[in-house]
Amino acid sequence: MTNIYIYCLFDGADNFFGVYSSIKSVHRDALKIANQSSRPVRVEIDNKSVSPTLTTLRNMLKGKCDVLVRYRSGPSVAKIIKTKLKE
Repeated sequence: MTNIYIYCLFDGADNFFGVYSSIKSVHRDALKIANQSSRPVRVEIDNKSVSPTLTTLRNMLKGKCDVLVRYRSGPSVAKIIKTKLKE
């Protein structure tokens, strides 16, 4: 049986933006949502803050399920929830 992971994207006010099967697409759209101020965007997970690269995000989420990642730039926030598609 194949594990199919999905990524749900929300903004800071918990408005739903979409469900993605591609980590590259959800990363791109999260950057667009979070990049609304003059401050640099940072990725936060488990009280760690790093620069927002696709490789970093992929490594942060590798092997995890039901996890929340925040893209933050000042007051602008985008949230990604990684979960597994259940049958």
